[in-house]
Amino acid sequence: MGRSTLRKDHPLSMRLADADIAIIDRAANLRGRSRTEFMRDAAVRTAEEVIMENTVIRMSPEGFSAFIDLLDRPAKPVPELVELLKRPAPWEIQAAAE
Repeated sequence: MGRSTLRKDHPLSMRLADADIAIIDRAANLRGRSRTEFMRDAAVRTAEEVIMENTVIRMSPEGFSAFIDLLDRPAKPVPELVELLKRPAPWEIQAAAE
């Protein structure tokens, strides 16, 4: 079988200050990830955000009007969220127990 011409892995080299490495390692450890996984995920997430922020969304005037009409409607309560918001926060429970 022939080798695939598409590579999945592309090495990337960066020079970072010790303080930058320390904070990245600390965050990666908190997430249970390796430095490489953490940095890849952070870079890809940021790249996706930048692309989304700079992507023009086009719609017809009718579609835009329908969208605005939906936004202008009164909100409907979501029973699960209403119940969740009635519960005391964890720090409130802890403070009451002390």
